[in-house]
Amino acid sequence: MKKFIKYSIIFLFSGFTFAQEDGAVKKDTTKLDEVIVLGRRKLSNYRQEKTLSSIDEYLEKANKVTMIKRGNYAWEPTINNMNSDRLNVTIDGMQIFGACTDKMDPITSYVDVSNLEKVSVGSGQTGTENGHCVGGGLDLKLPASKYFESGLKTSIDLGYETNANYRTGGLDMEYSSSNFYINADGILRKSDNYEAGNSQEILYSQFQKYNISLQTGFKINENQSIDANVIYDKATDVGYPSLPMDVSLAEALITSVTHNYSNDSTFIKTLETKLYFNTITHVMDDSKRPDVPIRMDMPGWSDTYGFYSKATTNINKHKLVLNLNGFYNRSLAEMTMYPNDSNQPAMFMYTWPDIRTLYTGVFAKDDFSLNDNETLSTSIRVGFHSNKISKDVGLESLQIFYPEINDTKSRFLTSIASNYTFKKKNYDISFGIGYGERAPSVSEGYGFFLFNSFDRYDYIGNPTLKNEKAIEVNVKANFHNSKFHIGVEASYFHIMDYIIGDIDASLSPMTIGANGVRIYKALSNASIFDVYLNTSYKLSKSFSINGTLGYNYGTSSNNKNLPLIKPISYLAEFSYSTAKFNAAIQLEGNGNQSNYSSFYGEDETPAYGVLNFNFGNIFYTNTKKWILKYGVENILDANYSTYADWNNIPRQGRNFYMNVSFIF
Repeated sequence: MKKFIKYSIIFLFSGFTFAQEDGAVKKDTTKLDEVIVLGRRKLSNYRQEKTLSSIDEYLEKANKVTMIKRGNYAWEPTINNMNSDRLNVTIDGMQIFGACTDKMDPITSYVDVSNLEKVSVGSGQTGTENGHCVGGGLDLKLPASKYFESGLKTSIDLGYETNANYRTGGLDMEYSSSNFYINADGILRKSDNYEAGNSQEILYSQFQKYNISLQTGFKINENQSIDANVIYDKATDVGYPSLPMDVSLAEALITSVTHNYSNDSTFIKTLETKLYFNTITHVMDDSKRPDVPIRMDMPGWSDTYGFYSKATTNINKHKLVLNLNGFYNRSLAEMTMYPNDSNQPAMFMYTWPDIRTLYTGVFAKDDFSLNDNETLSTSIRVGFHSNKISKDVGLESLQIFYPEINDTKSRFLTSIASNYTFKKKNYDISFGIGYGERAPSVSEGYGFFLFNSFDRYDYIGNPTLKNEKAIEVNVKANFHNSKFHIGVEASYFHIMDYIIGDIDASLSPMTIGANGVRIYKALSNASIFDVYLNTSYKLSKSFSINGTLGYNYGTSSNNKNLPLIKPISYLAEFSYSTAKFNAAIQLEGNGNQSNYSSFYGEDETPAYGVLNFNFGNIFYTNTKKWILKYGVENILDANYSTYADWNNIPRQGRNFYMNVSFIF
């Protein structure tokens, strides 16, 4: 740790020595590319269905992203049908790790749209700029520095939805001069139990949260500036209807200080260096659940210290990016069981035995312009990853299953990718290949009797697991003219040493009612394939039609279907838009999930289709602006669940909503 801090400080100061109106992108709602514009302060976002949508709702609009739902809050993102263990999720390049052994607190749950400007979605090895992954990367980007000389600006946002009596309110205040800015914002969300189709109340689906943030910066000179960011996020009384436990507290403090350098006349064009710290506390309990066989408290903690320094430059036809980063994380979780007989002692164990993770790595990327029509992009990331079990009792517990293990495990990780793009006026095509590795997650490597309510097995980690490795191939092609667009994109992943739980019949479960015990092991390989077809046609200046059709498939070397693989999906939209008004009708759905994985706890999910209406208006009064969004979701009140709804928990039924934004 001392060496880590020492080298971080040396690199920070060496970076200092060496260095000596945001256009919102208009997107079809049926298909979002790698960059998704989120910030509610971007006024053209009135074209989105809801200006106060959660991050989860925005992310679901991307082709390759699906959200696993365990309730009405904190959905877990997946990319290319791979869950968060196989992804690299960061906040403005900062590593941050959840504190829940049951994945009830994905990283996306600790920020809100009030904090962010956009989300970058990188599929496969294109998502490795900030860390190693197999499935892809999500970077939740904070707003850039704002030296606009615009003085004081304020916006107020209010939202209401009839289903679950869902209330949202936000306030944003910003002051900007030529060399100083400060922005403060907050947002509050509160929801009762929601209703599925046919007025079916979903118990334990309530939640409430608030998020506040402060961003400030000042210019040292024309080429250098300093930014500081603080985000505080707190959720309480969060119900998870598909799980046996709820959450009484999910709390995060996220802080950073950044030095920015920019100069077009020097070899290094930009240099961004950030030091950061974040801490998470997450508390699961079942105190509000009736008829629980045994009461349990399951708190968890995650603290991360880190840095990165990213430089860019141009050499002839080459655009180069170099990113050196590192972090130190502490993950600790425990469980206390209280017998119904008060004369019996409480039982205690560590479910994450205080795992310390140290990582340092470097990322390099070269975009080489072969000519006016062709570009070759190549990237590489290499890193050193080390885990240490800090609790002796945790080491001794795992040594029951793995007698030869030590308290420390170190790994070297590699990622490399290359992509060729050819562009002409009316069409473009790209082809990419990549190879990547990832280390097992804390749960996969060191988890101790973690209950999975999806297949009802207790899971035990495996510190001896090898790096999971993947070879990927992707193709994308688009044709477009002034009125018509059609595009197809496909990806194939061949994953070696695929990490997944395997049944060990010789062990007895810890959890009452569990089906048995699974130990994380590595299958020799698994394959995942996806393909999406996107089309749009502009009928006139105001009317357009958009559509998306997708197909996914996943299987493994044990001849079993992989779990949580998306079936055939579709989304169609007919929209009308002018400068001050827009309206759309949407039909979205999935086909029957025929290739489900009963071995891993899945059952067949029926096909469904949902119809939505949305409208938007914008009004000007002197120097003020009003944005009004309203509509109805699931118009026909369908009662349905998707393949990604944990234990087939039904989704929301009919829902009327209205969002109002007032900017002055």
